[in-house]
Amino acid sequence: MQTNQSALVLFSGGQDSTTCLYWALKNFESVRALCFTYGQRHVQEVEIAQKIAEKAGIPFQILDATIISQLAENSLTNHDMIMDKEKPQDSYPNTFVPGRNLIFLTFAAVIARSHGIKNIVTGVSEADYSGYPDCRDTFIRSANTTINLAMDEQFIIHTPLMWRNKTEVWALADELGVFDIVKNETLTCYNGIVAEGCGECPACLLRNEGLEEYLRK
Repeated sequence: MQTNQSALVLFSGGQDSTTCLYWALKNFESVRALCFTYGQRHVQEVEIAQKIAEKAGIPFQILDATIISQLAENSLTNHDMIMDKEKPQDSYPNTFVPGRNLIFLTFAAVIARSHGIKNIVTGVSEADYSGYPDCRDTFIRSANTTINLAMDEQFIIHTPLMWRNKTEVWALADELGVFDIVKNETLTCYNGIVAEGCGECPACLLRNEGLEEYLRK
């Protein structure tokens, strides 16, 4: 990959996006971070993301996307809804926020265009996820094509974690030299607890199982 390019990273301050942030710093000459507020349970993720971006020495932008919380019922934006711990047999878990990644990528492309950036990095994964349709490779490819047609641009959406399970994401963080940052300073937990998290929500279960497996190797 060429390094004389710039990238915009969709950044939440969690395990995946932080790993992607440092992946981008390794592969691109300049990097910006974009963080969204969308009425999520743990707004402190924005503070965590900002601290990590400052530590990395990169520009950090917050974008208000709270309109998402008004569009559909889900347990990430409705604090009174009990969160699904597992994927229901015939539907998506109620942690699924319909349209979120499409909206985020569209907004990110508009902002990237304003900075002359052609590379957009997001931490979605089809290898180890909760069954969300907007984390699939086919969706990313389709969204990339649609966004390019809509703006008459040639953006490239990078998904460095697409085919990595959580154990492999931990391995990548270690390879990038940021294992301790990802382990101790990121916020992945749906209940807003830094590092190991609550240990019970779907995000924590995936993160901690992957970490335990990686440390056993």
